[in-house]
Amino acid sequence: MASIIADWKQRTPSRKVFDIILVAFACAGFAIIGAWAFYRLGFTKDRGAQDRNYRYMLSVEEMESLKDSVLTEQQVQQLWMDQYVRLAVFSKFYPANAQLITSAAQFSHDPMLVNRMMAACSMYIEDNPDYQAALDKVNRILRDVPQQNQPNVIPWMQGVEWSALKDAIIHDRDLIIEAGNLCGVEPRLIVGCLIGEQIRLFNSKREMFKKYLGPVKVLSVQSQFSYGVNGIKISTAKAIEEHLKDPKSEYYMGSRYEHLLDYGVEGAAQEEQRYNRLVDYRNHLYSYLYTACILHQTMLQWKRAGYDISNRPDVLFTLFNVGFAQSVPKPNPVPGGSHINVQGKVYTFGAIGFDFYYSGEMAEYFPFWRQHFIPGDKELTEEELAYIKGSMSNCKRPPRGLEYAKKDSVQKPHDPLAGDSDDDAFAGTYTPASPL
Repeated sequence: MASIIADWKQRTPSRKVFDIILVAFACAGFAIIGAWAFYRLGFTKDRGAQDRNYRYMLSVEEMESLKDSVLTEQQVQQLWMDQYVRLAVFSKFYPANAQLITSAAQFSHDPMLVNRMMAACSMYIEDNPDYQAALDKVNRILRDVPQQNQPNVIPWMQGVEWSALKDAIIHDRDLIIEAGNLCGVEPRLIVGCLIGEQIRLFNSKREMFKKYLGPVKVLSVQSQFSYGVNGIKISTAKAIEEHLKDPKSEYYMGSRYEHLLDYGVEGAAQEEQRYNRLVDYRNHLYSYLYTACILHQTMLQWKRAGYDISNRPDVLFTLFNVGFAQSVPKPNPVPGGSHINVQGKVYTFGAIGFDFYYSGEMAEYFPFWRQHFIPGDKELTEEELAYIKGSMSNCKRPPRGLEYAKKDSVQKPHDPLAGDSDDDAFAGTYTPASPL
């Protein structure tokens, strides 16, 4: 060792630098080779460990998926009810997680997924006896209450007529939605007016409606005193058209809508065209357009007077029913309208519309809008106006009752040689109240 040191001291500075560099490279090479060997021999691997909850996680994954199950619609709805109960209890202890699961449930459309999410959270709350006790208490209460098989909580929706009426309304879904979009009115509000009028007609001429509405499932079109599927008077239709054109009117809807109901004719031809618009039994778009205009114009009248009723469907339905003359803005309006007797129980027009609106019925076809009325910021296009004007069937009203019959399904109700009657087959008694 001494000789090596002595030899090192005798070397020139440049040779010493070279020796140092050479030794450094040699050490680096040994280090790299050693690290590679250490890795290849497996000394760097983290063999890990089984999670203590692995069996629980596996059980969550093995829970049945809705896609893999064969459930009736009623069973799926019951699953949702069960999940809502569990989430309500869960939210008392872990509100942040309950909110996340609720938001996910709104998009998943799968109660089984919610069940998995709840089960996954349960791994961390096994040591919370208060939560488990609360959940057990709620479940026990629900078990102690026997399942009731009561009909619809709304009495007038319990009959077979309501089922037939729903089918008839769904058949007009596209027209109602189009009318709502064109007029900036929530289509569900239009349907509320339609239902109030059709229920009123059904119960005023019950036997006639049973003959046609039940088997054929179509809407009644009035043609005397009031017109169309929504029972709009000619004088009301004229007033609607005038309000659209008058910027100084308290009912004015804005420039977008000025040409909504334009005619291409004048005088007697216009009168005939107005009538044909309303009594068209093949295409009800104009009935829905006039209805939407009444709702929008009335809402604006009250809003300009300082009373916002845009979130009061009961009042809007009542005002549609009683007409412009009785629409007097004031604080605290009370809903009401025509009295309608359904199976011995008396309702008001406003109450029937209100019942439907908040019942959830047909929500998949006529969903709730966050904003019930949307002001138009763009003029109606030529295409939209052409669509409206092209929506008339331009056909004569058939013999009474025949418009509600399927082809080749029934005989004509009377001899065609006897002539057509202009009487309204389903005109009912109209007893308006003055609730506002």
